Amino acid sequence: MATNTYVALKQTTVDIATPSVTFDLAGISGYTDLVIVMNMQGVAASGTGANTAYIRFNGDSSSSFYSRTILAGQTTATSSRESSQNRISLGNQYESATLSTIFGSMILNIQSYANTNTFKTVLNRYSSNADRVGTVVGLWRNTDPITSITISSDSTNGIAVGSSFSLYGIRAEGVSPAAKATGG
Repeated sequence: MATNTYVALKQTTVDIATPSVTFDLAGISGYTDLVIVMNMQGVAASGTGANTAYIRFNGDSSSSFYSRTILAGQTTATSSRESSQNRISLGNQYESATLSTIFGSMILNIQSYANTNTFKTVLNRYSSNADRVGTVVGLWRNTDPITSITISSDSTNGIAVGSSFSLYGIRAEGVSPAAKATGG
C-alpha cells in the first residue's frame, strides 16, 4: 500500500504588514502535491469587515488564466463562479480593525504542481470565524510547473502582523514489494 507523507517545507509569520507573501519553490522537488496552511488577516483602519485572500502562480497576472467556483455558508448557502481572472480568489478573512484577534483559517491543496501535462487545480477550505465557511475550487490554465506561489489580500494595507503561512509537500512513497505481489 502506498504511503503519503506531509513534509514541512517552509513557514513564515508576518512581522510587519505586507502586501503579499511569496513562496519560492526553487530546490523543492520529489513531491506530488503541495499544501498551504494559512491563518491570515487583512489590515484595515476602516473596520469594514471581510477582505478576500488571493493566490497567483509564477507571477502570472494574465487576465484569462485563472478561474474559481465557490460554495460558501454564512446565514444562507451561496455559490458563485468567476472565470478569466488574473488570480484565484480563495475566500474571506477578517480585517484587523474589525476583529483584531480573529484570523481566517485556510487549508489550500495544490495538485500536481510540477506536472507539465496538466493545468493546475487548487482546493481551498476556509473559515473566517464562526459565521463564515466555504470551499473554493480553482484552476490555473497553464501547464508550466509552479515555481512560486504568491498570496495576497485585497486590503489596501495588506496582510496583518501575526498572519502565518506554512508550506508542506506531499511525498508519494513507493508501493511495498508485498503489496505489489498481492495486487494491493
